[in-house]
Amino acid sequence: MMDSRLKTAALLASAIVIPDQITKAVIQQKYALWATDPVIPGFFNLVHVLNKGAAFGFLNQPDITWQITFFVTVTIFAVGFIYYLLTTADHGDRFFIWGLGLVLGGALGNLIDRLRFGHVVDFLDFYMGSYHWPAFNVADIAISCGAFAVLVSMYTKNHRDKRHHKKHAASQG
Repeated sequence: MMDSRLKTAALLASAIVIPDQITKAVIQQKYALWATDPVIPGFFNLVHVLNKGAAFGFLNQPDITWQITFFVTVTIFAVGFIYYLLTTADHGDRFFIWGLGLVLGGALGNLIDRLRFGHVVDFLDFYMGSYHWPAFNVADIAISCGAFAVLVSMYTKNHRDKRHHKKHAASQG
Protein backbone atom coordinates (compact mmCIF):
# COMPACT_ATOMS: atom_id res chain seq x y z
CA MET A 1 0.00 0.00 0.00
CA MET A 2 1.25 3.48 -0.92
CA ASP A 3 2.15 5.84 1.91
CA SER A 4 -0.41 8.63 2.37
CA ARG A 5 2.24 11.31 1.76
CA LEU A 6 3.18 9.77 -1.57
CA LYS A 7 -0.46 9.23 -2.50
CA THR A 8 -1.33 12.86 -1.77
CA ALA A 9 1.63 14.14 -3.76
CA ALA A 10 0.88 11.76 -6.66
CA LEU A 11 -2.75 12.90 -6.79
CA LEU A 12 -1.72 16.56 -6.75
CA ALA A 13 0.92 15.94 -9.40
CA SER A 14 -1.69 14.25 -11.59
CA ALA A 15 -4.08 17.15 -10.98
CA ILE A 16 -1.38 19.40 -12.47
CA VAL A 17 0.03 17.23 -15.27
CA ILE A 18 -3.35 16.47 -16.84
CA PRO A 19 -4.61 20.07 -17.25
CA ASP A 20 -1.08 21.22 -18.09
CA GLN A 21 -0.83 18.80 -21.00
CA ILE A 22 -4.42 19.46 -22.13
CA THR A 23 -3.96 23.23 -22.18
CA LYS A 24 -0.68 22.94 -24.06
CA ALA A 25 -2.27 20.61 -26.64
CA VAL A 26 -5.16 23.06 -27.13
CA ILE A 27 -2.74 25.95 -27.64
CA GLN A 28 -0.71 23.91 -30.15
CA GLN A 29 -3.86 22.97 -32.09
CA LYS A 30 -5.61 26.34 -31.99
CA TYR A 31 -2.71 28.79 -32.42
CA ALA A 32 0.08 28.97 -34.94
CA LEU A 33 3.57 29.17 -33.48
CA TRP A 34 4.30 32.71 -32.21
CA ALA A 35 0.62 33.71 -32.53
CA THR A 36 -0.86 36.21 -30.07
CA ASP A 37 -4.52 36.45 -29.07
CA PRO A 38 -5.41 39.42 -26.83
CA VAL A 39 -7.78 38.30 -24.04
CA ILE A 40 -7.65 41.43 -21.88
CA PRO A 41 -6.11 44.15 -24.07
CA GLY A 42 -3.24 45.89 -22.36
CA PHE A 43 -2.86 43.13 -19.75
CA PHE A 44 -3.20 39.48 -20.90
CA ASN A 45 -2.69 37.51 -24.12
CA LEU A 46 -2.80 33.87 -25.04
CA VAL A 47 0.31 33.11 -27.07
CA HIS A 48 2.01 30.07 -28.54
CA VAL A 49 5.73 30.24 -27.78
CA LEU A 50 8.46 27.67 -27.27
CA ASN A 51 10.86 27.70 -24.37
CA LYS A 52 14.08 25.67 -24.41
CA GLY A 53 15.00 27.12 -21.03
CA ALA A 54 13.48 26.93 -17.57
CA ALA A 55 10.48 28.62 -15.98
CA PHE A 56 9.69 32.11 -17.20
CA GLY A 57 12.24 31.92 -20.03
CA PHE A 58 15.40 31.44 -17.94
CA LEU A 59 18.18 30.19 -20.28
CA ASN A 60 15.83 30.29 -23.29
CA GLN A 61 18.60 30.93 -25.81
CA PRO A 62 18.29 29.53 -29.35
CA ASP A 63 22.07 29.52 -29.88
CA ILE A 64 22.80 26.96 -27.13
CA THR A 65 21.80 23.30 -27.32
CA TRP A 66 22.67 21.85 -23.93
CA GLN A 67 19.50 23.06 -22.16
CA ILE A 68 17.40 19.98 -22.96
CA THR A 69 19.90 17.50 -21.56
CA PHE A 70 20.59 19.74 -18.59
CA PHE A 71 16.94 20.32 -17.67
CA VAL A 72 15.93 16.68 -18.21
CA THR A 73 18.79 15.60 -15.92
CA VAL A 74 17.96 18.24 -13.30
CA THR A 75 14.28 17.25 -13.38
CA ILE A 76 15.07 13.56 -12.88
CA PHE A 77 17.25 14.41 -9.87
CA ALA A 78 14.56 16.79 -8.57
CA VAL A 79 11.91 14.06 -8.80
CA GLY A 80 14.20 11.74 -6.80
CA PHE A 81 14.82 14.46 -4.21
CA ILE A 82 11.09 15.20 -3.94
CA TYR A 83 10.46 11.48 -3.38
CA TYR A 84 13.07 11.47 -0.60
CA LEU A 85 11.55 14.59 1.00
CA LEU A 86 8.08 13.05 0.85
CA THR A 87 9.19 9.80 2.49
CA THR A 88 10.88 11.70 5.33
CA ALA A 89 8.26 14.44 5.77
CA ASP A 90 6.12 14.68 8.88
CA HIS A 91 2.74 13.11 8.07
CA GLY A 92 1.01 16.14 9.60
CA ASP A 93 2.84 18.72 7.50
CA ARG A 94 0.19 18.91 4.81
CA PHE A 95 1.39 22.26 3.45
CA PHE A 96 4.85 20.79 2.82
CA ILE A 97 3.44 17.63 1.21
CA TRP A 98 1.01 19.59 -0.97
CA GLY A 99 3.79 21.96 -1.99
CA LEU A 100 6.00 19.06 -3.02
CA GLY A 101 3.10 17.55 -4.96
CA LEU A 102 2.60 20.79 -6.87
CA VAL A 103 6.31 21.10 -7.66
CA LEU A 104 6.35 17.45 -8.75
CA GLY A 105 3.37 17.93 -11.06
CA GLY A 106 4.85 21.04 -12.62
CA ALA A 107 8.25 19.43 -13.08
CA LEU A 108 6.70 16.37 -14.71
CA GLY A 109 4.47 18.49 -16.97
CA ASN A 110 7.45 20.38 -18.35
CA LEU A 111 9.56 17.19 -18.50
CA ILE A 112 6.95 15.59 -20.75
CA ASP A 113 7.25 18.55 -23.13
CA ARG A 114 11.05 18.42 -23.16
CA LEU A 115 11.07 14.69 -23.90
CA ARG A 116 8.33 14.93 -26.58
CA PHE A 117 9.27 18.17 -28.32
CA GLY A 118 12.71 19.28 -27.11
CA HIS A 119 11.15 22.43 -25.62
CA VAL A 120 8.32 23.54 -23.34
CA VAL A 121 5.11 25.10 -24.68
CA ASP A 122 4.27 28.39 -22.95
CA PHE A 123 1.07 30.33 -23.56
CA LEU A 124 0.17 32.74 -20.73
CA ASP A 125 1.42 36.25 -21.45
CA PHE A 126 0.81 39.00 -18.88
CA TYR A 127 2.00 42.52 -19.59
CA MET A 128 1.62 46.21 -18.83
CA GLY A 129 2.49 48.64 -21.59
CA SER A 130 5.56 47.33 -23.36
CA TYR A 131 6.71 45.25 -20.35
CA HIS A 132 5.87 41.55 -20.75
CA TRP A 133 6.37 39.01 -18.00
CA PRO A 134 7.98 35.97 -19.68
CA ALA A 135 5.28 33.63 -21.02
CA PHE A 136 4.54 30.63 -18.83
CA ASN A 137 2.16 27.68 -18.44
CA VAL A 138 0.18 25.67 -15.89
CA ALA A 139 3.26 23.65 -14.87
CA ASP A 140 5.19 26.85 -14.10
CA ILE A 141 2.32 28.11 -11.94
CA ALA A 142 2.32 24.84 -10.01
CA ILE A 143 6.09 24.94 -9.49
CA SER A 144 5.92 28.53 -8.22
CA CYS A 145 2.95 27.91 -5.89
CA GLY A 146 4.43 24.63 -4.67
CA ALA A 147 7.81 26.21 -3.93
CA PHE A 148 6.04 28.99 -2.03
CA ALA A 149 4.08 26.41 0.01
CA VAL A 150 7.28 24.50 0.82
CA LEU A 151 9.01 27.72 1.94
CA VAL A 152 6.05 28.74 4.12
CA SER A 153 5.97 25.26 5.65
CA MET A 154 9.70 25.35 6.38
CA TYR A 155 9.41 28.84 7.89
CA THR A 156 6.50 27.91 10.16
CA LYS A 157 8.20 24.66 11.21
CA ASN A 158 11.38 26.58 12.05
CA HIS A 159 9.34 29.17 13.98
CA ARG A 160 7.53 26.41 15.94
CA ASP A 161 10.82 24.65 16.68
CA LYS A 162 12.39 27.86 18.01
CA ARG A 163 9.39 28.50 20.30
CA HIS A 164 9.56 24.90 21.53
CA HIS A 165 13.29 25.18 22.28
CA LYS A 166 12.83 28.49 24.12
CA LYS A 167 9.97 27.01 26.15
CA HIS A 168 12.02 23.88 26.91
CA ALA A 169 15.10 25.96 27.89
CA ALA A 170 13.00 28.16 30.19
CA SER A 171 11.56 25.12 31.95
CA GLN A 172 15.05 23.68 32.46
CA GLY A 173 16.61 26.85 33.85
